[in-house]
Amino acid sequence: MKANNMHPLAKLLVIALFPIAAAIAGESQTAVMDLQNIHCYACLNTVKKALRNVPGVEETKLDIDKKTATVKFDPAKTNTAALVQATVKAGFPSTLRKHPDNR
Repeated sequence: MKANNMHPLAKLLVIALFPIAAAIAGESQTAVMDLQNIHCYACLNTVKKALRNVPGVEETKLDIDKKTATVKFDPAKTNTAALVQATVKAGFPSTLRKHPDNR
């Protein structure tokens, strides 16, 4: 059905709901992970590469002093278990510190 043939009320509904649906679908989440075995910047780079290779990861921030990784991700594409698994496979076990679902 062409948009021009849509009922005016249907058009209004689509226009009104589209921004809401787009915002819900695209809402990123952030997880903070405690990292083990981090001793240098090469370690951090290895973890960063591992996390960036997880589909859905949008941003990573690592802190060598706190030994943490803060990861912004798309929950429609990945989850925190996949993030932890990526660090473990890279040789740096991690535990989830903070996540919106685990307050």
